[in-house]
Amino acid sequence: MSAFLRSIARPATAARAFSTTAQRPVARITIVGNLADSPELRASSTGREYLRYSLASNSGPSSNRRTSWFTVRCFAPEGPQREFFQSLPKGALLMVEGEVTVSNFTDEDGKPRQTYNITQRSLDVIRRPFNPNRQGQGEEEQQPQEQQE
Repeated sequence: MSAFLRSIARPATAARAFSTTAQRPVARITIVGNLADSPELRASSTGREYLRYSLASNSGPSSNRRTSWFTVRCFAPEGPQREFFQSLPKGALLMVEGEVTVSNFTDEDGKPRQTYNITQRSLDVIRRPFNPNRQGQGEEEQQPQEQQE
């Protein structure tokens, strides 16, 4: 029997042979925005630590500017990477890539609401805010720094 016929005669196997978990649809997002405040360390209900921070992204003309707020979670392990994320100052311009899930809930007024949960996969520092007290820093613009999870 030829190799072609053997491949046809073989029963279909799982398309995800590399994983035993079920396939889930994943939505990806890229956000460029200003850090609202320094990232804060939190613990999940299972006790896993993560960083949580908010980004403000502006859009539209200056006469009709809209600001969208995004809350981002980062599961960076303890060490230099987490310390780097925690050292980012308020106002830093970041580009964050991550996965998005949507949660539905009812607010205190009984209105249905949606929230977008973003889990960071990568982060680029585009610009840090000017800080005259920082030594060796003479200009606002810096080279982009990239950190991967």
